[in-house]
Amino acid sequence: MSALAVLDDVQQEVRLLDVAGGGAERLETHVARLGRRPAGGSWFLDELSRSGLCGRGGAGFPAARKWAAVSANSLGDAVVVVNASEGEPWSAKDRTLLSLRPHLVLDGAAVAAETLGAREIVVYLGAPFRTARYALRDALRERRRAGVDPCAVRIVRAPHAYVAGEESALVRRVDGGPARPRAVPPRPFEWGVGGRPTLVQNTETLAHVALIARYGAAWFRSMGTETSPGTALLTVGGAVAQPGVVEVALRTTVAEVAERCGGVTAPVQAVLLGGYFGTWIPAPDARDLRLDADSLRAAGGASLGCGVVALLPATGCGLVETARIVDYLAGESAGQCGPCVHGLAAIAGALWRLARGEQGCAEDVALLERWTSMIRGRGGCRHPDGAVRHVLSALQCFAADVERHVQRGACEGVHRDSMLPPVPAPARRRP
Repeated sequence: MSALAVLDDVQQEVRLLDVAGGGAERLETHVARLGRRPAGGSWFLDELSRSGLCGRGGAGFPAARKWAAVSANSLGDAVVVVNASEGEPWSAKDRTLLSLRPHLVLDGAAVAAETLGAREIVVYLGAPFRTARYALRDALRERRRAGVDPCAVRIVRAPHAYVAGEESALVRRVDGGPARPRAVPPRPFEWGVGGRPTLVQNTETLAHVALIARYGAAWFRSMGTETSPGTALLTVGGAVAQPGVVEVALRTTVAEVAERCGGVTAPVQAVLLGGYFGTWIPAPDARDLRLDADSLRAAGGASLGCGVVALLPATGCGLVETARIVDYLAGESAGQCGPCVHGLAAIAGALWRLARGEQGCAEDVALLERWTSMIRGRGGCRHPDGAVRHVLSALQCFAADVERHVQRGACEGVHRDSMLPPVPAPARRRP
């Protein structure tokens, strides 16, 4: 019999959050519902490639290419890391998935370990996520008793910091060092945890792997588009009736996502896609925008990133929200290069002056354009690039508001009621 399960109508509907009842799914229920996972092996590299699965952690890199790079460097000593750090403040999809379906994620990690010849699985879990941690610990106890994992699995707590989930920062932390990005190359697939080839894969990505191993690439491709197959978890917030985590096919429009969340609760002026490293899009352009890679790329180079979709109502001010977010990102710098330490701090200051309509803020608009061009591509990691992308999209999306702030000191969002989640204080204040 083929390693792939036979497709049927019930299996076609199985997706990541298809769980009855509350709380974490137990191993017995998980196996009864989905069946035992197939063993990983070289066959799965081909199946993963045919599936077209791309990472759901932010960069959207093809999973099969990442696995192939680790496989080419491994001599049976690889490491698989489940990246569940989720440092994006407005994202909750990965912790939700681990809290409800820990066995699905761990099955995906086990398939990866068997396919790549890994000797260890590490779950790199955000320190504040207590519910996910308890669910994961219970799941690991069940799996140890049942003997279903091919190698040892351990949990490493990720510091609650924005850059802690970057691949090289993750490797340093798992090895006992600080969770700060390092110079690359070598990259983790060449020299990762303990100097071994390391696959770093997002939580949601590995949950998809567990289902692809059971049902195959054709099943995975039955939803989404040709170039963006499958489903994705989104954390939806702002002006919607029921904010939270939803799962949608990657052909769904922003308007359909809002309907899944109970509909909008106020007129919407803009949508932020991708979280703090994401892109602001005017509401008229965003409404019918499909959330597949090709459509997003055509919309000014946007991407789903970490899966955040935030709807800003007309009562909010996009410049104020952007200033808050960039101020946070400046404070979350690893402190290892000038573009982050000095550049982001200067940009955040200029944004605040513009957002407050302070005298002379017209000069800050020119400074922002100059500083963003100077910083882009010159940081020690991608942190300043993500912040710059956010700023540039805001200046374009809220161009009319920029003019109002310069001329009148404020825009139409006089109440500053954004309905968006609050922006937290940085874990490390910049010097």
